[in-house]
This record gives sequence, structure tokens and C-alpha cells, in this order.
Amino acid sequence: MKRVTVVPDDITTEISRVFDYEFDGTTEFKPLEISPLDRESVIGSEWGIGLIVGPSGSGKSTLLKEFGTEENITWDSNKAVCSHFIDAMDAEERLSSVGFNTIPSWLRPYHVLSTGEQFRSDLARRIKDGAVIDEFTSVVDRNVARSCSVALSKYVNKKGIKNLVLATCHYDIIEWLQPDWVYDTVSQTVDSRRLLRRPEIEVEVVPCSVEAWRMFRDHHYLTGDINKGSRCWIATWNGEPVGFSSVIPLPSGTLRNAWRGHRTVVLPDFQGLGIGVRLSDAIGEIHLSEGKRYFSKTAHPRLGQYREHSPKWKGTSKNKIDRQDYAIDDPHRNRKFSLDLLMRHKDRVCYSHEYIGLRKNNDV
Repeated sequence: MKRVTVVPDDITTEISRVFDYEFDGTTEFKPLEISPLDRESVIGSEWGIGLIVGPSGSGKSTLLKEFGTEENITWDSNKAVCSHFIDAMDAEERLSSVGFNTIPSWLRPYHVLSTGEQFRSDLARRIKDGAVIDEFTSVVDRNVARSCSVALSKYVNKKGIKNLVLATCHYDIIEWLQPDWVYDTVSQTVDSRRLLRRPEIEVEVVPCSVEAWRMFRDHHYLTGDINKGSRCWIATWNGEPVGFSSVIPLPSGTLRNAWRGHRTVVLPDFQGLGIGVRLSDAIGEIHLSEGKRYFSKTAHPRLGQYREHSPKWKGTSKNKIDRQDYAIDDPHRNRKFSLDLLMRHKDRVCYSHEYIGLRKNNDV
């Protein structure tokens, strides 16, 4: 039991009188603590992610201090967010690890970002062995909270980060974050969650008109333009639009009935959940079921690496080379626009794949 004392005054006297509470300047309370037995048998000496959860004012922040002190993050207003990391690869990995995949925002200073983007940026710089993070997802909406939790969990597992402890007032992230242990400040118990399974995400993909691009175009990191003759699909989760994909014919003198990816976008609040790669798979499957061949190029490293390791995709002869053909493989672009893109992306490594599905024989 802990005892604290204050100097009584007119205000404390009036409040204690109104609520009929005897008060002489001293109050007692029992601070939260994790028992030595729970630390040894449930938490252990090493874990990936630990989570302290409970309502505001329940003692989460005090308990969090038993595991360390939260790092204070400072930002230079004259530098881009991505410039605060070791190098470009480190920036890409860490920002993506918290579901922050909006490339133009990476190139902006911290103070102009949205609240959600600032939260993710701070988090990206704090992640390391033994870090403690308070108010996890408290300032963002629940979609961002879920996507950030999933992305963070994957990054911690991939990098082998140890003894990260988070505190939050939101119970709804537990199944998405998949922590190794959870301490609930309400029940004052700690439970192992090492076998907890993440919920499945069921996304519906339906055809739509090219007009649906309007709600997604500002989130495409290269261009907001779209071919008006595109075949388009929209992806929804629980009835809410989350992604968009479109395709155009693939001009070729040797391939018949072939199509290629044109635009694919997942809204920022839903990035990090794996929706983008599943959406691209779904579009490929649609074309296979129609007896068509489907090809797709991307310079996005995460999407490209997914396809490199997926049995559903096969690299083409142009896989992982620069984009010298960028200006000439789309007859629907005007020449000036194509040359502009060529100059910007001619030295950029590009992943190029054909979707083949789960076939026993990958020969096409």
C-alpha cells in the first residue's frame, strides 16, 4: 500500500464535505504490479511483444515504467520524415513496419502530417529491443489501429526484436497485434497469448466503373491518371471501400487475350493488413477463370517480394530489370507523358510477373 499526502485547503475541504468523504490530507492506494511468479512463469525473460491494457487512469503508464522509459522523439522541421532514419532502406522498412506506406508523406516534414501519420512515424523510430511505448493506437481510428498492429507484429517477428512492451486502452487490438503476453489492469492478471490467432480478413472484390477511381487516385504514389478504358474492381471490407484495381489490354504480337495491371491502390488506413497482395491475387484469378493471361509490373518492393516468393506468380523475362520499356508498353499514353515517366523511372528496378495460380505444372 502506498500513502501520499497533500496540504488541505478550502477546495479539498469543500469537495470532501459535498461527497461526504473524510479527508485529512492523506490517501492510500495500491499500485499495480506484476507478481514475481507471473514474471517468471508467464512473461519469462524474453518475448517479442508484451501488452498492458486497461481503461484510462487504471495505472498502465506507471506499470509500463517497470519495463523502461519511453524514448522522446524529436523531428527536424527542415527535413523529410524519411531523412530521420539510417538510410533509405531503413526508412522504407521501418515506416512500412507500422503500416505507413504513403510515399509522398514520407517526403514531407513531420509537422504537416496527419495525426495518424505522426503516430506511425513516431512508432517507426521507437521500435527496438527493450522499447516501451505508451498510448499505443490511442490517437488513431480503429482501422489504423488494426493495420498498424498487424504490420508491427510482422516486423517484430521478422527482425527478431525482443522485449517490446506497449500500453493501450483499446482491447480491440489484441487479436490483431498478437502479443506474447497481456496484462489487464482491470482484472490485474497476466495471460500468455502466444497461441492467439489473428482474425481473418474477408475482402469482397466486385466490378466497378472507372469513376470509382476518384476516391483512390490521390493515394497512388506515382500518378492520379487512369486509362478511361480500364476494367476496374473495388475491394470492400465490412461494406467499406478499402482498395481499387484496374487492368488494360497487353499489346503483344505473340500473346493473345492478355491483360496487365494498370492501377492498384489500398487506402492508407488499411495498409499493412496484406490487402494489396490479396487483391492482386484476386484480379489474377479472375482473369485465369475467364481464360485470359494476366501480367503485372510493380516497383513496390513489398509487393514485388511477395510475388517473388509466391507459387501463384512467375517472373517474366523483364523481371527485376530497369524500366527502359516504360514509355513504349502502353499505347494509350501520350508521348510527352510517357517520356516524362521514362526519365523518372528508367533506372528503377521493376518486378514483372505473370499470374499462374496454384498449378501443379507452372509451364504456360
